[in-house]
Amino acid sequence: MLKKNKSRIIISSIIILLPMIFGLIMWDKLPDTMTTHWGADGNADGFSGKVFAVFGLPAITLILHFVCLLFTLFDKKQKEQNPKALGMIFWILPVVSLFTNGIMYRTAFGKEFDLAVFVPALLGVMFIFIGNYLPKVKQNRTLGIKISWTLNNEENWNKTHRFGGKVWVVGGLIMLFSVFLPLTAMVWIMVCVIAVMVIVPIVYSYYIYKQHQKEGIVYTTPPRSKAEKIAVKISAIIVPIILIGVAVLMFTGNIEVHCEDTSFTINATYWSDLEIDYSEVDTIEYRKDLDVGVRTNGFGSARLLMGIFQNDEFGSYTLYAYTGAKEFVVLTSGTKTLVIGMNDVEDTQAIYDTMLEKIGE
Repeated sequence: MLKKNKSRIIISSIIILLPMIFGLIMWDKLPDTMTTHWGADGNADGFSGKVFAVFGLPAITLILHFVCLLFTLFDKKQKEQNPKALGMIFWILPVVSLFTNGIMYRTAFGKEFDLAVFVPALLGVMFIFIGNYLPKVKQNRTLGIKISWTLNNEENWNKTHRFGGKVWVVGGLIMLFSVFLPLTAMVWIMVCVIAVMVIVPIVYSYYIYKQHQKEGIVYTTPPRSKAEKIAVKISAIIVPIILIGVAVLMFTGNIEVHCEDTSFTINATYWSDLEIDYSEVDTIEYRKDLDVGVRTNGFGSARLLMGIFQNDEFGSYTLYAYTGAKEFVVLTSGTKTLVIGMNDVEDTQAIYDTMLEKIGE
């Protein structure tokens, strides 16, 4: 299968790397820091250095492309697969690479881009395209709706994919029309549509399975190929590691503020520490009503918000806070602003009182 599809592998890989070539040509005109992530509201909330943006993102996409191709093409059942259905695996990531990197470069050159509108439109078109080809996908372990009921019965597979194709086409159309709605409604529709496209075909497959049980139809588990066995073993190792790592990053970490005689130090998990002399502080204020705005660089999790943030009041400023912080200490030094928010109101108040005393001396 690899030799048979050699030309498609080479062409699709080149397309994925085209943004890298463009970045090299425009290297001197690109800023040193580039936007590489946007939030659900379309606002930029993640930035990377130029080297990673130009070389790292296409390289990561290419690695993911190779992984998908290897697992797909090593599946023996793909030899009988519908050529058009199999072709999806070759061109989805190249399109994603051109789209995501195109947005990144457009933003780097200062061009406005309404990402919140374009993404649902792109996803809608993609879901319609995939939904069109789902009924053509033959039973296999790497493409399509791969659950036990479809894998263990060909009739279940075919009916589920015919039904699932219709669900995906309708979902894609709804997502296309959602671009005309207010942002909040559009985001909720996207989430609901994707959930329906995932859950409804699975429920339908289970319904067919129960019908077959009543008819006495026995489902048989086909033997796994060598590639599938290797994939299962790798997944059994990698997936738990990723989940544990995400859980650790999302729900652990601390911010500690140490007030010394002449300066105070902020020690933060997962982000750089900070030390400031009291003599450098111009003003200090205790705030209960603060909109932190959006993160432009730094670290954010279910527990911590740290780094460079942007809001209407301060512009660009530095934040060290717990996500549950309700009250904050706001310090200014020249044109720079630092905001500290602890998990407990008492801790925030204690830091403010101590700093106020030290700065007043």
